[in-house]
Amino acid sequence: MIFPEKFQITNKVAVVTGGAGLIGKSLCLALAEAGAKVYIAEVDDERGKELCTEMKNNGLNADFVKMDITNESLIESAIFEVINKDKKIDIWINNAYPRTSDWGNKFEDVTLDSLRKNLDMHMNGYFMCSQKVLREMKKRKSGVLLNIGSHYGVLAPNFSIYEGTQMTMPVAYSLIKGGIVNFSKYLATYYAPYNIRVNAICPGGIFNNQDPKFVEKYVKLTPMGRMASPEDIAGPVLFLCSDAASYITGQVIMVDGGWSVW
Repeated sequence: MIFPEKFQITNKVAVVTGGAGLIGKSLCLALAEAGAKVYIAEVDDERGKELCTEMKNNGLNADFVKMDITNESLIESAIFEVINKDKKIDIWINNAYPRTSDWGNKFEDVTLDSLRKNLDMHMNGYFMCSQKVLREMKKRKSGVLLNIGSHYGVLAPNFSIYEGTQMTMPVAYSLIKGGIVNFSKYLATYYAPYNIRVNAICPGGIFNNQDPKFVEKYVKLTPMGRMASPEDIAGPVLFLCSDAASYITGQVIMVDGGWSVW
């Protein structure tokens, strides 16, 4: 029998990389509101500390930890700091979104050097974080790791929605998010014997004041008739982090308003 308490994450310790970003902030707030102590793991000290102060002022249990997922020593020091303070990490969410300044270049204009840098920063950053935090979770034989993927890590992009705008879907994004999706499945089977669950959340397009032409086309192709908000991603994340999802691992959860149905 499932009781409401199983949907809570009271007294859990959660780390969200990129915790002060568009999605990250929503995840940090939701996890803390559900009872967790949340570490805002951010490369941007100012944004991270500002969110931490905001959360504390609203009675939420939050802390800031310096994190750069492209820097192995900073990953290790962040994990050490959390373990030193709270003795454990129950939940780790790979959400950070590092990218180069030429991220929006079209396929024909992408250099191999740029592609390599983006793959190294983002996908390999998720690898380093996962390897190091899962080592700690394995000691306790307990933990939840979530990777933030994308519906474009599962589906091909629909390039018609970018016509008439300066936007495109970067090739590196498909490579990175596609890799992260299957990486999540790999980790799920590898760590299942240690009672560690690994899943991927794949959001659809999130509204962030994009070109109105893009938004209009995107919305028309989405059964629910709108783009996602950051809060739309927080609900499934909370569920997968809770004991109510204790038998769910290796899954790819599409949170896309029905985009992937068609």
